[in-house]
Amino acid sequence: MRADKGPEHNVPTDVYLSFVSSLFDNRFTLFTGMVVHILTFVTVYVQTGAGFYLLLCGCFVLVFSFRLHSFFLFDREDKTALSREQIAAWERRYVLGGALTAAILGIGSGYAMLAFEDTFAELACIAVAMASMVSVVGRNYGSRLAVDLQTLACCAPMVIGSLLAQDIFKALLSLMLVPFGLTVRSMANGVRDFLYENVIASREMAKIADRFDTALSNMTHGLLMLDPNNRIEVVNRKACELLNLGDRRRLTGCDLDVVLHYGVRHTFVDGAMPSLLQKQLSQLTQGLTSRAVMHFSEDLVLEFSAKRRDEGGVVLIFEDVTARVRADRKILHMARYDALTGLPQRSYFAELVRDRLDRPGEYGPVVGLMLLDVADFKHVNDLKGHLTGDKLLVAVGERLTELAAGKAVVGRQVGDHFIFFFPNVQGRPDLEIEMKGLHAAARGEYEIDGTRFPINFSAGAALVDTAEGDMEAWLVKLDIALFESKARGRGNFTLFVDEMDARYLERQRLKADLRAAVDSHGITVVYQPMFTPDGRKLACCEALARWHHPEKGPIAPNIFIQIAEEMGIVTDITHQVLQKACADCRTWPESIGVSVNLSVQDLRQGDLASTVEKILTNAGLPAARLHLEVTESSLIEELSAARDVLEQLRSLGITISIDDFGTGFSSLSYLDTLPVDVVKIDRSFVRNIGEDARRLKLLRGIVSLTRGLDIGIVVEGVETREQLALIKKHNCADLIQGYVFSTPIATHAVKGLAEEASLHGLSGHAGVA
Repeated sequence: MRADKGPEHNVPTDVYLSFVSSLFDNRFTLFTGMVVHILTFVTVYVQTGAGFYLLLCGCFVLVFSFRLHSFFLFDREDKTALSREQIAAWERRYVLGGALTAAILGIGSGYAMLAFEDTFAELACIAVAMASMVSVVGRNYGSRLAVDLQTLACCAPMVIGSLLAQDIFKALLSLMLVPFGLTVRSMANGVRDFLYENVIASREMAKIADRFDTALSNMTHGLLMLDPNNRIEVVNRKACELLNLGDRRRLTGCDLDVVLHYGVRHTFVDGAMPSLLQKQLSQLTQGLTSRAVMHFSEDLVLEFSAKRRDEGGVVLIFEDVTARVRADRKILHMARYDALTGLPQRSYFAELVRDRLDRPGEYGPVVGLMLLDVADFKHVNDLKGHLTGDKLLVAVGERLTELAAGKAVVGRQVGDHFIFFFPNVQGRPDLEIEMKGLHAAARGEYEIDGTRFPINFSAGAALVDTAEGDMEAWLVKLDIALFESKARGRGNFTLFVDEMDARYLERQRLKADLRAAVDSHGITVVYQPMFTPDGRKLACCEALARWHHPEKGPIAPNIFIQIAEEMGIVTDITHQVLQKACADCRTWPESIGVSVNLSVQDLRQGDLASTVEKILTNAGLPAARLHLEVTESSLIEELSAARDVLEQLRSLGITISIDDFGTGFSSLSYLDTLPVDVVKIDRSFVRNIGEDARRLKLLRGIVSLTRGLDIGIVVEGVETREQLALIKKHNCADLIQGYVFSTPIATHAVKGLAEEASLHGLSGHAGVA
């Protein structure tokens, strides 16, 4: 609002105070004016001899003393504590002194025009009065009331004196004081309004500057504004903090290069950093890059962006991206390295291999790759839990890293597979020997939480031509070689040869055909009879799965069952065999049972007992006629789980048999802890018992211990009359299974064979069909 509308109401209090304070400034001009006034009136007195002017001089002294006292009191006043009413009171006090001074001047001038014809007296009084009125604009613009009262107090007596003098010329001249007074008033108001507007504008600019400074100071980004000469015009607090540049007020006008060199001693890595930064900033300002990320140290990474100013120069904005860069590094590390073992993952391992192979002339034409598989690792997880399994993988990774140091790059391929890259550096021995040596050294015991685990590795290796450079093809070769190793038995090392590729493809086709056969129920069943030793009773038949391939003909059970286990579909075959065997047994004489083999994977099925019970119910077969066989090796691998499953099956009335008895470890120790009804002694104990007395003694010892536990005995693989005679002589079996009595037969032949045995007895002639 404009000041001429009443400063006491419209002007902000602080501005009002500044205007009133301006009235009490310039004491020297006040003193000078008072001296001039007194001297003028004294001169007029001397010229005219009028004592009235001495009286006016005395009034000047009194008013001057009053005004000096007011100035003294105002100086002692606490301006910050003044209210608007108190400020107005001080204004009125000043106005009173000023008006009295002007009135004395006006009265002196009016009296001279009325009482004297002396031109000097009139001229001296009026000149001093007019000069004082002009000074009112410069000294009293801060108060409209002061200007108005002083102008009126000075001019009014002069007009009255001129009119009372009855001089037409003086009267006309006095009337000219009216426009003069109005002009003085207008000039003072103009000065006051101008200053007020500038004060308000300054206040707004100060507010804007303060807000701008606050915004700059609280920015999360650093900001540098440079002029065309690369000198700093504006820098915020964050920029100084990030670059450790000290007080930002000292940086204004400084060359950026100098400032950066100052920062080098505090923050940057080396003295080359400023020039590198300038180079990147130059690329930014030219639009060659959108951003520049500068790594000043491990604890400070800044990201810069720049924008050219229309008037020249540039604005740099930068932020601390250290946390983001660390997070990106962590994410990249997680993407590249296995979180458990810390080894390179599959994709990053491939990158490392490619990077090394891209180094010209560093490696020979052939390099080595090896894939290790932790044998039976799944059983560690199943028996000890995944936490123990993870700890084992960590321990394996540490040992493999130690063994590969200086020889190979090691990574974790997937699961329990570890992969190695052996670069063929000049002077290194044969790569195959080196790979075999590492494979052998990796075997051994690993201690986890106080438990020692004997760990073996199956290894597949390949020597590949670096000119090919097809990592995916190399990995396929490794997989094929590892498959061959595992097929030969755990712990083997196999080097890839081209013939394996054809066998691998053939096996893959065989897998597809087997899955189709299982899905279409193409697995058939034949039965291997079990007789009493005298050959007069057929007591049970073992169900044997058979697969007749449409092109390849019969596939051996040891081949397709192993493939089914690899594919995880052996349980499907077991269920189909169970269903067929129970249905067939239902058609046989009630005295004949049926025996079905269970795999390790079957024992891992938590619902096996309910599944078997459902199959028995659907077939209408009593549980007592079903025998289930488990191999000793599967019991060793799944002892805890097997015990629970076998107890559930036995509670249904099913007979439990241990197949291939004697081929495992500590065999007899399981007989007392597992729910076992029958043991089937492996054929290896029967072979050559006629020629080797020690084998016969071993067989008799096993039989004696087993009978002591009240467990039935079936001897497998009896093929000759001599073997049968010895077994009967020493009472080594409750039942005999072997070609000495019969080869496997179809279900429809079971009844006839049973009748023949009961009527005539089988004398033990091999090859009976």
